[in-house]
Amino acid sequence: MITDNLFALNANPIVAFLEKPSAEFTKEDIINYMVKNDIRMVNFMYPGGDGKLKTLNFVVNDLAYLDTILTCGERVDGSSLFSFIQAGSSDLYVLPRFRTAFVDPFAEIPTVTLLCSFFDKDGHPLESSPEHTLHKAAEAFRKVTGMEFQAMGELEYYVISDDEGVYPAQDQRGYHESAPYAKSGDFRTRCMQYIAQAGGQIKYGHSEVGNFSLNGKNYEQNEIEFLPVPVEQAAEQLMVAKWVIRNLGYQLGYDVTFAPKITTGKAGSGLHIHMRMLKDGQNQMLSHGVLSESARKMIAGMMDLAPAITAFGNKNPMSYFRLVPHQEAPTNVCWGDRNRSVLVRVPLGWAADADMCRAANPLEPQTSYDTSIKQTVEMRSPDGSADLYQLLAGLCVACRHGFEMSNALEVAERTYVNVNIHAAENADRLASLAQLPDSCVASADCLNRQRKVFEEHGVFAPAMIDGIIDQLRAHDDVNLRKNIEGSPDEIQKLVMQFFHCG
Repeated sequence: MITDNLFALNANPIVAFLEKPSAEFTKEDIINYMVKNDIRMVNFMYPGGDGKLKTLNFVVNDLAYLDTILTCGERVDGSSLFSFIQAGSSDLYVLPRFRTAFVDPFAEIPTVTLLCSFFDKDGHPLESSPEHTLHKAAEAFRKVTGMEFQAMGELEYYVISDDEGVYPAQDQRGYHESAPYAKSGDFRTRCMQYIAQAGGQIKYGHSEVGNFSLNGKNYEQNEIEFLPVPVEQAAEQLMVAKWVIRNLGYQLGYDVTFAPKITTGKAGSGLHIHMRMLKDGQNQMLSHGVLSESARKMIAGMMDLAPAITAFGNKNPMSYFRLVPHQEAPTNVCWGDRNRSVLVRVPLGWAADADMCRAANPLEPQTSYDTSIKQTVEMRSPDGSADLYQLLAGLCVACRHGFEMSNALEVAERTYVNVNIHAAENADRLASLAQLPDSCVASADCLNRQRKVFEEHGVFAPAMIDGIIDQLRAHDDVNLRKNIEGSPDEIQKLVMQFFHCG
């Protein structure tokens, strides 16, 4: 018999204790939990301009002080966090979002951590802050389409440990491998548990293709994939997940990297983003079992703005060593069904009218489970160098843009492919497709040309776009891939420079 307690299996101890979803957390709830569970410290965390989470620690002096920090937040030096903030007017406020509260799994002293929003000197949300940009993108999408934009990420990373020389995995054949040939499964499942305790809605985890030994070290690629949630929550759980994986790796003596490429000839790590649209709780991606008109408009927007999206999702020169042909990474602007050579993939969505559960389990009664909720579309160009808030905001803008394009369905039809575009017999089709940028500088140029769309509805502040363009152009990598592709030593220097990106 299934229990009536909706929170019985919830991994987040605060949710389980309060018996309410995190979206309904109040200040009183947080204080109540802390008092009754002897929580002695509070951490504020918030993203900086480098895409990593920053931390501010508070010891709980008394109830009055706890109430003060939860109500008023604290001041921080914005010029040390963001390049667009001038030192002469650098003070910002950080205010905690109660829905993000979780118990720090690494803290020796019992600690509750909350993610924060930035506010300016007048108490207004900081226009160029990462989390407010994403919030504006989500609101603009809702206003234009009448739907909620949801997303989730496939977080790929390498775990690096000493090579024990036993049960070696087959090189580049690590996909869904089990122990003992895959060595980092226990590490991955512990990461998953900690992420879930912090509120992450995880779909599953597994080992990935990349699996090799080099210079006495074992390199194992892993993936943790999430469930679709409102786009702002998707960014929060990916930020926390990267923080968890790095901290547990450090605790256990592993090195971990989300870098897009760590050596030539081996699988790179992407950050594929799945998206869907909901209206009144119903997924709008399918109509009568096939991709809906709304979904095709959404894809058309991504096709139109794809070159600029790399400015948010591919932030360092190594990103463009991954975006090359024949590596299951996209190079051309196109989309297709179940096709891993395209930029936007429509994965299997349980659209077949078949009761597979009963076929596998004959004792089960016939079911009429609504599987349409599972259909998504997947953007495959981003990688671990991405600024998560910028990337998800950019994708949200692109999908909204599809509804504002007069020729969206025509664009969707023109960019659809159902073949391997890199096969020799499809050379003419490949030549007809636009290409993704091949460097940070090229991505900056594309963003500059298409910036108006991202600035519409006040989503991306012009100062933020300027900052992204300057950051990308500073890499000065126009011909870098061509110049060093035959020099392993130079490539390795570049790998190490961006090893801990994002």
